[in-house]
Order: sequence, then C-alpha cells, then structure tokens
Amino acid sequence: MVVNVSQLRLDAIPDEEERGNGAGESYGRLLHRLSHQSVVKHFDAYADIDWDDPTLRIDPADPRWELSGDDGLGATAWYHNQAAEIRARIGLHRTATAMKIGAQFENVLQRGLLEFALTLPNGSPEFRYAYHELIEEGQHSLMFQEFVNRSGLDVPGLPPLLQLTSRQVVRFGRSFPCLFFLFVLGGEDPIDHVQRRTLGSERMVHPLLRRIMQIHVTEEARHLCFARQYLRQNVPRLGPVRHHVLSIRAPILLGIMARLMLRPSRRIIRTYRIPAAVVAEAYTRNPAHRELIAASISKVRDLCRELGIITTRTAWLWRRMGIAPA
Repeated sequence: MVVNVSQLRLDAIPDEEERGNGAGESYGRLLHRLSHQSVVKHFDAYADIDWDDPTLRIDPADPRWELSGDDGLGATAWYHNQAAEIRARIGLHRTATAMKIGAQFENVLQRGLLEFALTLPNGSPEFRYAYHELIEEGQHSLMFQEFVNRSGLDVPGLPPLLQLTSRQVVRFGRSFPCLFFLFVLGGEDPIDHVQRRTLGSERMVHPLLRRIMQIHVTEEARHLCFARQYLRQNVPRLGPVRHHVLSIRAPILLGIMARLMLRPSRRIIRTYRIPAAVVAEAYTRNPAHRELIAASISKVRDLCRELGIITTRTAWLWRRMGIAPA
C-alpha cells in the first residue's frame, strides 16, 4: 500500500528517532518496526508526485523560490537589493544544487548500504531493513534528479574532490560500518533539520518543494533512526583504536557535511557575482549561521557524547569545526 503524499499532513510526519528510543524496545524489535513501516508507508517518485500538474511547474521567477530571512544570504542587504527575478533565481539555484547534492549523496549511501549488506549473516534483520532503505533512497534520487532536470539549471552538485573521496566512504560500509553510518548522519541530519523547520514555518514554500520535503522527511525519519540505533548497538563494541578514529573523524566529517548542505556552492557565488564580503557577512562571520550549523547536527552531537566519541581531547576539534554550541 502506498500512502499518497497529497494526503500527508505536516502533523502526520513521524519522528521515528524519538520512538526508536522508547523504553523496552529491543534493537531487533526496532528493525522489525522500521521494516514494517517501509512496507505500509512508502512513496514513489512518480506515482506520488504529479510532475505535470501545472501548479507544480517550476518558474525561475516565482517569488516562492526567494531565500527567507533565516538564510544567511537571504538576510543581507545585497540580496534584497537584487531584482525580484534574480532573488528568485538564486533561491531556485540553491534548491536545485541541494537536490543534486542530495541525489549524489544518496548514490554514495546506496552503494555503502550494499557493501554493508554483503557483510551480514543469514537471518540478520539488518539485511532486510538495509534493502528497504536502499529502495527508498533510490526513489529519493529519482525525485531529486527530476527536480533538477525540470529546473532548467545545469548544477554540478558535489565538488570534484568530495566526489573522489566518496569512493572511500562507500568502502566503509563493509570495512568500518560505524564510520559509514556517522557519514550518513552527517549528510542527512542537517538537511532534515532545515526541512523540518521549513515545513513547520509560515513562509511561502513552492508546492513542489513542499511535497518533496514531506516525502523526504517522512522516510528519512526511519533512516536516521536506524543509523543512530546501529551506532548505539555497535560503537561500544569497538576496540580502542577504532573508537579513537571515530573521535577524530566525527567532528571533521560532520563539520564538512553541514557546511556543504547549508551554504551556497562556489558555482552559485561565481554565477551571481556575490561579493566575498557578503559571503562573509552571511556565513563566515554570522553568529546566526553558526548557531544553525550547530543546531543542525545537535542530535548526532548528543549521540556522539552519549557514546563517548566526544572526549576531553577532541572537544576542541568540535569547536574548531564550528559544530559545538557557543
């Protein structure tokens, strides 16, 4: 049974992370519940979005694409001084870039999940859920790429260096799953935070974007829950060397991923000739943006503290990467 997203209310979007921490729910029972949810509540990129509906058409000049005041750039005088069409196009460009990065990130995640699944023994409940997630991430990739195609913008997505290093992340799915699932949280938690905040706000949101966010947030709640509970189950079993590797790599990984998801790409900065001083005002020297970065990974930061990944020796690195609260 497919749940049509047009029937999905905001208050129906689950917070599986909280439910996954419920007292008395075993790890095996949790995986069974998440797998069941993937059967009874899932979406199809083309069956659940009517891409040819005129109300969902993408018009680059539509004011609903404009950046909100919550966005660092959207709050600057430089942005407000641009023509309305340029403001809208910058916002659409930001959204299309995020979609492209999302599709590429899902590609890495899917390949890593396949590597992870190859390590699992017969009878493992993780095997079934990993494939449910793999299928759902495939639908997200289709959804994101379709948006990019219909935007009319040729966006590259991930920087070339990160595209190259992503191959190593895929291998972690087999060789170091705990580090792989930290990467999953680093990519998914920041955008989940922003999407939930957008859906809960009163701002004007283009209906196509709202529909995509509703689908993504609903299914990612399960994916995030699985990653968190996998880490709770397995990090305590790591030896001291691998535990130390996590404590060093976690803040670096999370800091890079949060900025990648929440700042404009270099292509956008060049295309619209955004002055360096404006970028600094909007992001580098903006306390509100630093608070957003820290808040966007607050759940995974709390998890790392719970699991002893944040230590007295590495706390400075979290501050240095700008992902610790002020």
